[in-house]
Amino acid sequence: IFAVWHGGMSFHGGLIAAIFFGYLFCRKYHYDFYKLADPTVVVAPIGLALGRLGNFINGELYGRATTLPWGMLFPGEDVSRHPSQLYELSLEGILLFIILFILIKKNVRKGFVFWSFIFLYGLFRFLVEFLREPDAHLGHLIGFMTMGQILSSLMIIAGIIGYISIFRKKLAPVIKKDKGNE
Repeated sequence: IFAVWHGGMSFHGGLIAAIFFGYLFCRKYHYDFYKLADPTVVVAPIGLALGRLGNFINGELYGRATTLPWGMLFPGEDVSRHPSQLYELSLEGILLFIILFILIKKNVRKGFVFWSFIFLYGLFRFLVEFLREPDAHLGHLIGFMTMGQILSSLMIIAGIIGYISIFRKKLAPVIKKDKGNE
């Protein structure tokens, strides 16, 4: 995750660092973590989408071999492959942005948007990994699971735990709607 000199800085590692330093920032300045995290994660899918578009343009992180009509022939390959970068762009980028944008506009509990990002990114990435070519140096680590699926399954579990924790507490909503302006 953290070996950037060996291509090891996955999104998962960057996310861990962002959460860690965001939490430290909030502790230092006595700021509510969710007040920072909820709106921040709404725009994260835009960066994810641009990153996956870059992967597609560069012909990297492509999918497994396929005979489906939308399979693509990438440079240096002799077999059509799933354009998994475009699947990820669609799910982790566009769809996730739309969902989070809708949630941030609703009267939801503090932290719900953040944990929705964690859960949904993990779910979408886990699913796309079935069609993505595993990292050559890692392959499948536990049965059918790739490193991306292992890390994403941890995100799914963390998201569920996060949902449970915010619904067990009596928290104020992210946005209080002013009844006079409706």
